[in-house]
Amino acid sequence: MNPIITPSSALSTSDQPMVVNCIAYRKDGSRIGDVTIDAISDVLAEPDTFVWVGLYEPDEELLEKIQNEFGLHDLAIEDAHAAHQRTKLEAYGDSLFLVVQTAQLIGGELAFGETHIFFGPRYLVTVRHGASQSYAPARRTCEHAPELLANGPSYGLYGVLDFIVDNLLPIVRDFREEVQQLEHDIFGETFKSSTIRRLYDMQRDLMTLRLAVAPLQDIINQLIRLHPNLIPEVLRAYFRDVYDHAFRVNEAIGAMREMLTAAINVNLSLVSLRQNEVMKKLAGWAAMLAAPTLLTSWYGMNFEHMPELSRSWAYPAIIVVMASVVSGIYIGLKRARWL
Repeated sequence: MNPIITPSSALSTSDQPMVVNCIAYRKDGSRIGDVTIDAISDVLAEPDTFVWVGLYEPDEELLEKIQNEFGLHDLAIEDAHAAHQRTKLEAYGDSLFLVVQTAQLIGGELAFGETHIFFGPRYLVTVRHGASQSYAPARRTCEHAPELLANGPSYGLYGVLDFIVDNLLPIVRDFREEVQQLEHDIFGETFKSSTIRRLYDMQRDLMTLRLAVAPLQDIINQLIRLHPNLIPEVLRAYFRDVYDHAFRVNEAIGAMREMLTAAINVNLSLVSLRQNEVMKKLAGWAAMLAAPTLLTSWYGMNFEHMPELSRSWAYPAIIVVMASVVSGIYIGLKRARWL
């Protein structure tokens, strides 16, 4: 088998940048080495071997090679090339095709991607599109447990799904920390439209994230209960652990969405209260100005026979009356906390 093994650097050359890794393993879980795409069929011709391939946004030519090497179904290959698929699990004979949504924080913004997984008795192929971290850490973790990797590609599938789910929870935690930082603006004295806009964007992203996580629970549940020819009994406990993690992420997303909804409502309520306080103050000052305006307009009428006008004390008296009325209104509004 040595002629088909190549140095790992050969997989990252400029003529084949879409192949992240292509590694062959023995039945006991030990690593044989990196192989070329064209040599996959030669590896599979050997007994007790399987192959783990990682691709990133491959073109039609590369997918056609992968299809020929593993004998993949035409419809699954078509979906893997087109991307923008819903989260799903489809069975094609003795193999499975999975579509899983992924998410990643890039520059403080949440970006979404997809991972298409071809899974058979002797192969595991991951095809990443859009925002997604490399599954090299998941592969290394699996290689550190050869006794479990001896169960074949199913343990690699567990490692990939566990890696995807575990990368979602920190996103929710980051959102929670950002909401805590926005609390100063939420309860601030001045209204900031940027705060409401950011809270809405976070709620929209979490809704999209929940639409990605919720169907993933159904997929993992199917892997736990069905497909005994592909998922050995010894690994079902591991898939149940991934299901628990996905359930926890889904619950955290739901709680975070409720928190964001409450924050938006609190912010809008506080804005309304502040506007009401301003209107009360304006109404109070308007009431104080209305009293002298009424008195002055009353005595500003052009009548000749108004007895008060001819009195020497009339002017001081009207001043005292206006001051008393305004003072009374002011005291009343102060007690009512309108001013």
